[in-house]
Amino acid sequence: MKRLFKTILVFLLLAAGGLVLFSGVQYAMVATSSPQFCPTCHEIRPAYETWRTSTHVNNGQGLVAECMDCHLPPLSDTIRFYYLKAYHGMKDLVLHFTLDEYDRERNRRIAYQSIENRYCQKCHKNLLYIPDKRGAMLAHRSVLYARPGYEKKCLDCHRNLVHRPTGFYRYKQLEPPYRGLGT
Repeated sequence: MKRLFKTILVFLLLAAGGLVLFSGVQYAMVATSSPQFCPTCHEIRPAYETWRTSTHVNNGQGLVAECMDCHLPPLSDTIRFYYLKAYHGMKDLVLHFTLDEYDRERNRRIAYQSIENRYCQKCHKNLLYIPDKRGAMLAHRSVLYARPGYEKKCLDCHRNLVHRPTGFYRYKQLEPPYRGLGT
């Protein structure tokens, strides 16, 4: 009876410890996942400011693409998502405390190289239906169904879409579908 009690007690303590550990990790992930957390390191502040004025925040759909949406794989790729989130967080922390000078252009190039098309396609799903923009549809088809050796990245064409310095907010308004009906 005493042995059973000890076994149950050890199991309950391990379960409680696991719950506390999981909760702590989850809390840290949520706390460090907001766009407001990213510019706590001064090196990231310019990227945050340019993101705030972009159409990835200000658009007619009311959607907001946050830092992790573009810079990390989809959450459905759970292991890779958490690995890369931890890796980038640790790398940024080490660089913040060890570098004398932050080379923004070099780090921007490195960051853009790590962004895969599927990161963009988490939000931009219907790329082959763009009314009145046949050239855009054809360009997207050549990205989505690239022939071997002709692969392209979304950022090949959309490189300065988000992190472009501007002194104003660029709002993208949807045109009503009832345009031309006397309203």
